[in-house]
Amino acid sequence: MDWYRRFMYGRYGADKLTAAILIVYFIFYLSAQIARSYVLLAISLVIFVWCWYRVFSRNVEKRRKENEIFLKGWNKVKTWAQTMKGRIRDRKTHRYFRCPNCSSTLRVPKGKGKICITCPVCRKEFIKKT
Repeated sequence: MDWYRRFMYGRYGADKLTAAILIVYFIFYLSAQIARSYVLLAISLVIFVWCWYRVFSRNVEKRRKENEIFLKGWNKVKTWAQTMKGRIRDRKTHRYFRCPNCSSTLRVPKGKGKICITCPVCRKEFIKKT
């Protein structure tokens, strides 16, 4: 294992983007096997080569920046998904409204009829039916 450690010294290695690229590779590869498509197989091969190129690259700074850009986008997607998961979980007990003044999202209990909602951010009051 010492030879591998020496070989990888100064190289970038694996990160979150590499894991995401491998997942995309497996999706394309399985699709190619199911559809018996050489085009999908070629695309999956290119993705696989790109993944290993990133792992063995000596340009660590460039790979780090690529990963940082990916993580910024991924965190936005992850935050949105977690928000939607919470909304789906609360759909029977709460309603979500946007403040007409500052556009912040407000969560209020469901089934209370017409209520006056006060935005905690801008203190604007508006009436909505829950």
